[in-house]
Amino acid sequence: EVQIVESGGGLVQAGESLRLSCAASGFAFDDYAIAWFRQVPGKERERVACIMSRINKTLYRDSVRGRFTISRDGTKNKVDLQMNSQKPEDTAVYYCAALRAEDYKIQFLKGTADYWGQGTQVTVSS
Repeated sequence: EVQIVESGGGLVQAGESLRLSCAASGFAFDDYAIAWFRQVPGKERERVACIMSRINKTLYRDSVRGRFTISRDGTKNKVDLQMNSQKPEDTAVYYCAALRAEDYKIQFLKGTADYWGQGTQVTVSS
């Protein structure tokens, strides 16, 4: 059984930081990239960040680059998203997802994935 569980969401003020965690199990973790996507009502899902740790590769959308950092927690099947200097426009439901290594760049671009978590709400007040 595949399980992807996000945690760490909550309410923060603009300029503050929040750290999200994604714990995954039930699949070959090293054969997948792990990505964060987000979505707000009335808008399409958008990519946030992605990590393909076995080749030391990360991807970010332009609006979060320099503010957000995606990382793998050592050898654990866990990926964190450190979100600094948050803005109200970062408010969304954040989803962790697993993308097959062979086409992870395309999946990240398209907003698709093989497995999805349930999401965690992040709200940034002004």
